[in-house]
Amino acid sequence: MFNQVFGNYLVEQGIMTQAELDDILEQQQTERVKLGTIAVAEGFMTSEQVEEVNHLQVQMDKRFGDIAIEQNYLTEDQLVTLLSKQGSSYMKFLQILMEQQSFTMNQIEDLTEDFKKDYGFSDDEVTALKEDDFDNIVPAFVYASKPYVAELVALVLRSLVRFVTSDFYIGNVKHLQEFSYISLVGQKLIGEQDITLGFVGIDDNDGIEELASGFSNTPLNELGDEMYDAIGEFCNICNGLLATELSSRKVRIDMEPPFIYLDQHVQGDSYLIPLYIHGKEVKIFISVNSETVLGQEPFVINVEHREDVEAEEGKRSVLVVDDSIFIRKTLRGLIEGLGYTVVSEAVNGLEGVEAYKRYHPDLVTLDITMPVMEGLEALRQILEYDPAAKVIMVTAAGQQSKVIEALKQGAKKFVMKPFDPEEIKKTLLTT
Repeated sequence: MFNQVFGNYLVEQGIMTQAELDDILEQQQTERVKLGTIAVAEGFMTSEQVEEVNHLQVQMDKRFGDIAIEQNYLTEDQLVTLLSKQGSSYMKFLQILMEQQSFTMNQIEDLTEDFKKDYGFSDDEVTALKEDDFDNIVPAFVYASKPYVAELVALVLRSLVRFVTSDFYIGNVKHLQEFSYISLVGQKLIGEQDITLGFVGIDDNDGIEELASGFSNTPLNELGDEMYDAIGEFCNICNGLLATELSSRKVRIDMEPPFIYLDQHVQGDSYLIPLYIHGKEVKIFISVNSETVLGQEPFVINVEHREDVEAEEGKRSVLVVDDSIFIRKTLRGLIEGLGYTVVSEAVNGLEGVEAYKRYHPDLVTLDITMPVMEGLEALRQILEYDPAAKVIMVTAAGQQSKVIEALKQGAKKFVMKPFDPEEIKKTLLTT
């Protein structure tokens, strides 16, 4: 995240243009860092020593590190340190600044010192930024007196790196009692703690679209209302991770289905953290107050789902029950890729029970958290109707107790979101 924040500082100071920064951030995705660059940045070697080793490499069939050790410029331990940092995005950024923008190491160090003072960062916070150490980065931006706010933001940032992109950065938190929005998509944790995580488009949905398309890996022109659905599933993953952590601390917590509100306003205790994905802004929304009103009328996506599909002879039939368009599409693709037929889809537990009675599928994938009727009740009714039913529960992190209960009731297996295709394949083939 350092590259984006420091890069924006350089643009603000007129040291480079926004186009130059965008180009650097794009280049760093494929940049290969030279050990000499890291050696200078770490203070292990001078620029003159690096140049000398590079010159010797032309004459000798040896690697940079081996020559540097022979010349007593590096120790074995220092070389190990350099190699461990070769994949660092900060080092890639540094190398491009030096080679293409003609910055010297001294200039970069001076600018970093100015940046640190202007933003009020400590040395440790700048180091955390360079290393994407989100647990230590977040408190510099998110100073909230309420518990779990900074912890949840750190979970969001780690999930962004894992599932969306590393090209993002955050701004300083704002604590508000009321604000209007174009869109608010999220999910609630309820129980001993009430925690709401969401993503907000204030003036436009540009950042919402960046997050949704990055997470779903689907071109924007194919998203439509699925954009909001994908955001809800991303919240589900982040909240699930927090719920797992809270459960380990003996905090009883449950997850509600995702929600969508459009063109309304929030009233009550709220935290908004600016998040910039590929330069497009979306707000992270967090509330730890059960009295906060998100809006008056939730938006319901009315999307047709598959039904009345006849299984080909010799193919196993599958019923997919999930309130998420994104998850249904993902599962359908994985299931059909195995040569099975998805004979029907249902968007809640009640529809799932009715579809089971109608199609008598060989297998059912059944989400746990759904509106109208949740997965555990749907499982109970399906097994009451057909004790031999083969049901695979679908769950995010944070629902361990419900998974255990489902297995006790008679579910055959479970799969975790986000899906591992190989795990899905193994589970289906062995059920």
